Amino acid sequence: MRFQILLVALLALVSACGPGPVRYAAAPVPSGGRISIGVSQLEVREVSLPAYARSEEIWRESEGGALTSDSSVLWADDPARGITMELSQHLSTLTGARVAAEPWPFEELPQARLVVRVQQMVAGADGQFRMSGQYFVAALSAGRDRSGDFSVSAPFVLDGGAPAIAAARATAVRDLARLIADRGF
Repeated sequence: MRFQILLVALLALVSACGPGPVRYAAAPVPSGGRISIGVSQLEVREVSLPAYARSEEIWRESEGGALTSDSSVLWADDPARGITMELSQHLSTLTGARVAAEPWPFEELPQARLVVRVQQMVAGADGQFRMSGQYFVAALSAGRDRSGDFSVSAPFVLDGGAPAIAAARATAVRDLARLIADRGF
């Protein structure tokens, strides 16, 4: 009897040490050519995502339109934080402005604040990674407030799995940064 209990405990321990989830980071993509904006200091608020996209799981659209995920395939970072950091980095590189995600880390206050609210973020059954929603630029020191809708997409290979989706997400976030820099200021 003792041997059986020991065997069950050993099997439970071994199964708990099995492979864990695999995490995927959005691969860095070049920001592209410079875009001039009317501010030199910009704060980026944490990007607001729909409930399903806030989870660590990578969501895909099925042929029937349902959103599904696999708990063993995860984003490397919290999606809202990761997208906020990617967006900040691209905006900094694109514009040459001092750009930082909230909370603002500098003594001198920012001249503008960017808020992005994502309504849809999904790897589509059609091989397009889509992001859509609204952005808001609040002029804190000079200029005027602006807002607009956005819809960006990037292709991915359907059988490329999570690495292909992560690469497409990185491209979509870069394209969103370019759109906001071009239209938001």
